[in-house]
Amino acid sequence: MREAQAAQAALQLPIVQQQQSVSRDLLPLMPTIYFEQTGHHLSNRAGFLDFWRANGRLLIFGYPISEELVENGRIVQYFERARFEYHPESAGTPAQVQLGLLGNEILAIQGMPAGIDDPQTGVSYFPETRHTLWGEFKQYWQKRGGVEQFGYPLSEVVDENGRQVQYFERAKMLYYPEDMDWFFRSAEATNGFNLNTLREVQLSDLGRQVAQIRGIDLSPTPQLPGATTWHKNLWGRHISVDLSRQWLTAYEGDLIVFDAPVATGRDGFNTPPGEFAIYDRYPMQTMIGNMGGESWNVPNIPWVQYVVGGVALHGTYWHDAHGTGVRMSHGCINLKIDDAHWLYDWADIGTTVSIHY
Repeated sequence: MREAQAAQAALQLPIVQQQQSVSRDLLPLMPTIYFEQTGHHLSNRAGFLDFWRANGRLLIFGYPISEELVENGRIVQYFERARFEYHPESAGTPAQVQLGLLGNEILAIQGMPAGIDDPQTGVSYFPETRHTLWGEFKQYWQKRGGVEQFGYPLSEVVDENGRQVQYFERAKMLYYPEDMDWFFRSAEATNGFNLNTLREVQLSDLGRQVAQIRGIDLSPTPQLPGATTWHKNLWGRHISVDLSRQWLTAYEGDLIVFDAPVATGRDGFNTPPGEFAIYDRYPMQTMIGNMGGESWNVPNIPWVQYVVGGVALHGTYWHDAHGTGVRMSHGCINLKIDDAHWLYDWADIGTTVSIHY
C-alpha cells in the first residue's frame, strides 16, 4: 500500500508543478471544434484534431476532457482514453502526434505484472516486455493500430471484477463477449472462423484516470467565439469502393478516416460502378431475392445501407473473404460485421458513394 501511494505521489507532483495551459495568443489560428459533451476544444494547432479524426475518434480516444496543456515542456491534451503529445522534432511526419504511455503510468501505481519467459505455442510473444498477445485482444490490437496505437502488452490477460482485461503501454483493453448476439456467435462456431463486433473489445478510461491522478482541471470551459460545435457530419463525407483492390475508403473532405476490405459481386452479379449515395438504411434486415436463376433468403444481415437499387453496404457472417480478391456477393458490398457497424454509425442518408475500378 505504501509503495503504491509513493508511486502515485511520484507521478503526480512533478507534473502538477510544471503544468500550465497553453496560451492561445501564442499559437497559430486554426479551425477549432467544441465538444459540448465534455466542454472542451480540439484544434489542429499541434495536429490533434486530424489525428483524432483519422485514428479512431470516439471509439479509440473518446471525447477531449482537457484543453491543450504543457507538461514537462511538451504540449499535450487529455481524452477519455488517451493523452495526445505533440513532438515538434517530428513535425510533418506521422510521428508528430504520439500517444502517452498511460498503461505504464497506471501500472507504476498498481504494480507492474511479472513477465514470462516460456510462452505457450499459438501466441505472439513480445520480448520487449516479456508478455504475450492472443485471442480477441490480439485481433483488436492488430486491426486498430498495433504497437503505434497501443504499445506492447504489459500484462497477460487477467480477470478484474469478473471481466477479462489486458494492459498495454498506452491502453487497457476490456473484453465484452455479450456484445455479440447469440446468432452471430452460433454462426462463428458453425462456419469455423472468427467474427467481431464493434464493441466486443473496448478501451478503459485511462486518460481520465491519469488526468485525475495528476490533478489536472477537467472542468468544462466556455465555448470560444468562432469555435464550431462538433457533430458527426461536420465535414463532407464520401465513401470510395475500389472494385479492383476490393477495398473501401471513407473520407471527410480529403482526410482518410476509415478503410476496410470488402467482397463485391461475383461474375454475373457484378457490383455496378458509378456515383451514388446512400438512400436507405437498416440496422438489421433479412434479404430475399431471385435473380439470374438463383434464389436466396438470408436472415439477420447487419448494418445495411443501400446505395443503388438492391445493392447495399452490409456486414456478413457467412464468409470471411473480404479483401482477398474473391468476390462473393450477388452485387452487394460485403464488409466484416464490425467494419459495417463503424460505417453505419459514421455515414447517413445522402452520404455519397463512388464505386470504381
